[in-house]
Amino acid sequence: MIGTGVFTSLGFQLLEIQSGFVILALWFVGGVTALCGAMTYAELGGALPRSGGEYNFLSRTFHPAVGFVSGWMSATIGFAAPTALAAITFGTYLASVFPALSPRWLAIGLIAVLAAAHATTRRASGGTQRTFTYLKVVLIAVFCVLGWTLVEAPQDIRFLPGPGDGALLVSGAFAVALIYVHYAYTGWNAATYVIDELDRPRETLSRVLLLGTGVVMALYLLLNFTFLYAAPVDALAGKLEVGYVAARFIFGDAGASIMGVALALLLISTVSAMTLAGPRVLQVIGQDFHALRFLARTNRHDVPLVAIVLQSGLAVAFVLTATFESILVFAGFTLGVSTLCTVAAVFVLRLRRPDLPRPYRVPWYPLPPLLFLAVTGWTLTYIVLQRPTEALAGTAVFATGAVFYAVSRWLSSRNTEPGHVT
Repeated sequence: MIGTGVFTSLGFQLLEIQSGFVILALWFVGGVTALCGAMTYAELGGALPRSGGEYNFLSRTFHPAVGFVSGWMSATIGFAAPTALAAITFGTYLASVFPALSPRWLAIGLIAVLAAAHATTRRASGGTQRTFTYLKVVLIAVFCVLGWTLVEAPQDIRFLPGPGDGALLVSGAFAVALIYVHYAYTGWNAATYVIDELDRPRETLSRVLLLGTGVVMALYLLLNFTFLYAAPVDALAGKLEVGYVAARFIFGDAGASIMGVALALLLISTVSAMTLAGPRVLQVIGQDFHALRFLARTNRHDVPLVAIVLQSGLAVAFVLTATFESILVFAGFTLGVSTLCTVAAVFVLRLRRPDLPRPYRVPWYPLPPLLFLAVTGWTLTYIVLQRPTEALAGTAVFATGAVFYAVSRWLSSRNTEPGHVT
């Protein structure tokens, strides 16, 4: 989960919001929203244990067509786009230290190497991800501690509520900034995509989702506090590589180069996580739809090789053809719509199947899912109003998914007709 967003979002947020209190409130609200989503997904995952994430939940709660469209979105945007964004950020940070290198080709190379790593064995996939995750947490903790201790003159920015902060908290600028925060928390639901690979999923899923989201929320708050504590707002505003900028004020140019490389290495785990989870959605779709059965094809180690190659190819296409900001808003809109529908499914499932075994139930129900729906809906509304191009493009992805579902069902029905020769 810790990846592209937290190392790029602050610069965009500071263009409209210069209050330290409101900036941290953004990350707190985003974290609480992610926790509410994680609680809801934990209940759904315990009640409907199967890999596939939103595809599995929506197919079994609403209709296979709804699940297919969500899976289509995950396959084309939900994983490939964040993979591309993380790889672009990796290349940008590394190229800031080594200007002779091309950020674009660094990004493409990272995607290719990690696709090859995850295509070997299931054990290698999990081991790779755990290693980078532990490294990421340690490096962020070290960065924060050194930032607090080495900075001799902290920045003059207030972190307590002040005049005008209340209005900012309910402003359009706050809602737009939440787009970047929600994207930064993308991945809080990743465990639901690989439920089949968890030990005792009914018992462990809720712990994985809630603990992971809680730890990430704490790290995000500490990291953004450190950025604002160490570097001037003017130096951070509008910059993509905010981690590198803050490191210059903490360590100087030489130390910043070291941290720039370290922060780039952190982003490897983000690409790794997406390369691990996304193909499992494609694999489940291939298992359920005869016309797409090639997506479920695995190698001798039971790894979905075709799905990994397809998703990685889409990520490379994004790197080659689109800008960072347009990909982020586009992905934020499509991911938001999908998670909004999935969280709403908990209400439907409780009404339709009240006797279904639920090892974990959302505490304080229905408040957490309602809060998630309200905040996410508010953010999506502002994307439609202020970024209509990306919203229309996202809508087109859902529409093409619906058409593809209809065509695949028609082809499957033809292939199963009596007397039909294939």
